[in-house]
Amino acid sequence: MKIWLNGGLHALESARVSVLDHGLTVGDGIFETVKAVAGRPFALTRHLDRLARSARGLGLPEPDLDEVRRACAAVLEANPMALGRLRITYTGGLSPLGSDRGDHGPTLVVALGETTRRADSTAVITVPWTRNERGALTGLKTTSYAENVLALSRATEHGATEALFANTVGRLCEGTGSNVFVVLDGEIHTPPVASGCLAGITRALAVEWTGARETDLPFDVLDRAEEVFLTSTLRDVQAVHRVDGRDLPGAPGPVTAKAMRVFDERAADDLDP
Repeated sequence: MKIWLNGGLHALESARVSVLDHGLTVGDGIFETVKAVAGRPFALTRHLDRLARSARGLGLPEPDLDEVRRACAAVLEANPMALGRLRITYTGGLSPLGSDRGDHGPTLVVALGETTRRADSTAVITVPWTRNERGALTGLKTTSYAENVLALSRATEHGATEALFANTVGRLCEGTGSNVFVVLDGEIHTPPVASGCLAGITRALAVEWTGARETDLPFDVLDRAEEVFLTSTLRDVQAVHRVDGRDLPGAPGPVTAKAMRVFDERAADDLDP
């Protein structure tokens, strides 16, 4: 395995980041996960645009996106695989202990891991914790991910692969690493970015390609939705067959099945939409 670290490729065994890197000590960093199909990244331009937005939002130096592209290409060429998870991580770099950033400059890591295609449907749970739609990190894809780790661990304990959050005012928000869509009266709806959810790349494409509506939704819409599905980089569009104790028989339902088909077709036509 070859990993890109601060300007060049390194073997996994020799790729090392300082124990004083701000991404480790205080979670001061951002990241992107990009699907790679047969060595080619999907929607890379959109991911890099969001990486730059997250950097600005966190006050990190503007990343050199040309370098990031070169790093992605080098890692993909060095690690051939059919389906991969390409991870771009960009942190505050070597810093003093505490919240103040140092002046050594940021750390850039690009790594690739092999993965498999997701199942057509999955189970999800809801959790009692909330997303803060007014927080300093809202809408940024940061490495401060412990909240998601905890919620996903609870989901795994209940035989699910995702946990869904409300926001602080009781509106449907998002999953730990996915956006959520519901079907009501045959129409597709998803929470607006104002709910506090991440502006997911796959979410945006699904909205564009299916005509889904951005709608402010109560959290209990999950109790009556005809169909529910998730979107994310590696899920693409994935049906939900159970929410907590509520089964959604026949998942994927007809609306979700069409959304899955449309997404697959459009994504196959253009790897950088």
